[in-house]
Amino acid sequence: MGPELAFDALADPVRREILAVLAERHECSVGELVERIDSVGRTGVSSHLRVLRASGLVTERKEGRYRYYSVDPTGPASDVIEMLHNLFQGALADAGRAASEETARTSDEARSA
Repeated sequence: MGPELAFDALADPVRREILAVLAERHECSVGELVERIDSVGRTGVSSHLRVLRASGLVTERKEGRYRYYSVDPTGPASDVIEMLHNLFQGALADAGRAASEETARTSDEARSA
């Protein structure tokens, strides 16, 4: 399982929402996730959790008859987070350079006028 499978799993907005809830709350039961996810019901949440588990993004812990889910920090989630971090850092650096160039250009035009 690599980051490619994780990115495929994250292509669905409901799965991204589930992952965001798990990242925020650290661990949730299916029932807690169903309360937070409005776009699908219990069966849908369970189906999406299966995909997230299969991709290695979340782990499942059983306690009695309940199952609790959390982000798997040792799985591809860490690779995905690192890739996204690098991507956003590059995008932010590009935006910063563009803003600096625009400010310099505007200042030069103002001095010339």
